[in-house]
Amino acid sequence: MASRHLSRSIVMQSLYEWDFYGQPSEPDEKKLESIVERNIVDFGPGLEDLDFVRSLSNGVLAHLPDIDKIIEKAAPEWPIAQIPIIDRNVLRLGLFELLYSNKDEVPPKVAINEAIELAKTFSGKISGKFVNGVLGTVFKELEKKE
Repeated sequence: MASRHLSRSIVMQSLYEWDFYGQPSEPDEKKLESIVERNIVDFGPGLEDLDFVRSLSNGVLAHLPDIDKIIEKAAPEWPIAQIPIIDRNVLRLGLFELLYSNKDEVPPKVAINEAIELAKTFSGKISGKFVNGVLGTVFKELEKKE
C-alpha cells in the first residue's frame, strides 16, 4: 500500500472513530489527535510522512462545518446524520483534499479517486458510487467557477 494511501486510510479510520464515539459539538483537536497518534502506531508502523497524516486530520477538523455544509448541499436527499459514518468521513477527507489542499501536490482527480477507493475498501461498491457522485458534483461546481 502506497504511503499516501495508507496515510489517508489512517486519517479516515481516525475520523470514523472520533465520529462514532460522538464527536463533540465543538471540534476537539486533542481528542482526534490522540486517536490519530494511536492509529499511526497500530496501522502505520514505519510510515515516513507523518506530517501528511496530521495535516489531513487537522485540516478536516479545521474546516469541518464548511465541509459538512458542502456535503449537505451536494447530497440534499441525505442529511449528514443519515450518511453512514464511514461514507461521511470519506467524504470529509475527500472534500478537504479537493477544496483545501495544494492542487500541485494532490490533483483533484487524485483526491476523488483516493476517496472512492477508501469507500470501496471500508464500506462497499455502492458507497464508492455515492462518494464519486458527491465529489464529482463538487468538482463540477469548482470547474464552473474557474
